[in-house]
Amino acid sequence: MKSIYAAAAVTLVSVLAAGCKPAPAPEAAPAEAAPAAEAAAPAAAAELSVSKSVSIAASADTVWAKTKDFNGLNTWHPAIAKSEIVEGTNNTVGAVRLLTLAGETPSTIKEKLTALDDAGKTFTYEIVEGPLPVAGYVSTFTVAAAGEGSTVTWSSKFKANGADDATATTTIEGVYTAGLDNLKKLAEAK
Repeated sequence: MKSIYAAAAVTLVSVLAAGCKPAPAPEAAPAEAAPAAEAAAPAAAAELSVSKSVSIAASADTVWAKTKDFNGLNTWHPAIAKSEIVEGTNNTVGAVRLLTLAGETPSTIKEKLTALDDAGKTFTYEIVEGPLPVAGYVSTFTVAAAGEGSTVTWSSKFKANGADDATATTTIEGVYTAGLDNLKKLAEAK
């Protein structure tokens, strides 16, 4: 089982280290060529979504206590080496965190907290900038009671950027799987 966690984290770090960068913005066409350019433009990228859930043998309150700190992703996600708030106040809508990814050539992801419901045990954030092959990424993280345990659901909507749909989706699935598997392990540790 331990190798699954390691493989998921290594996959994420490998994808990032391979240089998945957002595609450069297209150059603006001259005004007189705009109608022809619009006709020749490919269809807009499809909106993609990923949702992963895990059942944890620990109460929702216990799991929420481990995960609600917007600046604490590095305490339970194996691919995150460091997290720091670079704008705003932690756990307040508008806060921006800078995540440093683990690996030999660390890169960073900047994310902004857009909603937080402590009573509902959920928060939403968006990626502001980073190396993941996605654009328009908005994610929601929720902890819900499930009997004596809990269910954690991490979901998002985004468009592929700089990669095909399958690569973008697989990358985000790898991020979620590595994090949720490690969270389960930590929360259930006796």
